[in-house]
Amino acid sequence: MKKRLRVNYDGIQKAMEDVRRDRFDYFLDLKTGDTITLPISILNEALRVLYGSPSPEYDRDVLFDSEVNLEAELSERHEETVELALSVLMDEARYIRIPERSSVEAFQVMRAFTGTVSDPVLRRRLTEALDGAGAFRRFKDTLLSDRKERKRWHGYNAKAMRRVIDEWLRAGGII
Repeated sequence: MKKRLRVNYDGIQKAMEDVRRDRFDYFLDLKTGDTITLPISILNEALRVLYGSPSPEYDRDVLFDSEVNLEAELSERHEETVELALSVLMDEARYIRIPERSSVEAFQVMRAFTGTVSDPVLRRRLTEALDGAGAFRRFKDTLLSDRKERKRWHGYNAKAMRRVIDEWLRAGGII
């Protein structure tokens, strides 16, 4: 059964493009369509409350002192965020994790964009930037020299991401 949901494409795009996930993780609220951003440290705390120790999935160099009473130390806002994280982790029918963008797909979009660049010198520089390790950073750095093409790239990439997001949503039964 398909579910109709209004979502924020920019929020989902930002989440998908954060491929490192070393500081935050992202979830889609299937009730409201909101993108939920949670710090990894908060997810670790929520997992500690649930299981007594952090899950390897979110254990990003966060250490816990087993003697510390977390409840007593949490500020009200911090406690609310932990409660939200607990809800996100426990209610799989309401929240789904937003996946990282595929590096293969992102590379294909950069290569396709490069083919649309009319300035032959910039097109050659972008093509060279895409060769080998570090291609993503070199591509973006190369675009810094041309404000117009950089702006065009952001629009081009956003359209490509819209297709990726629509495909992901459809696969999850969301329209």
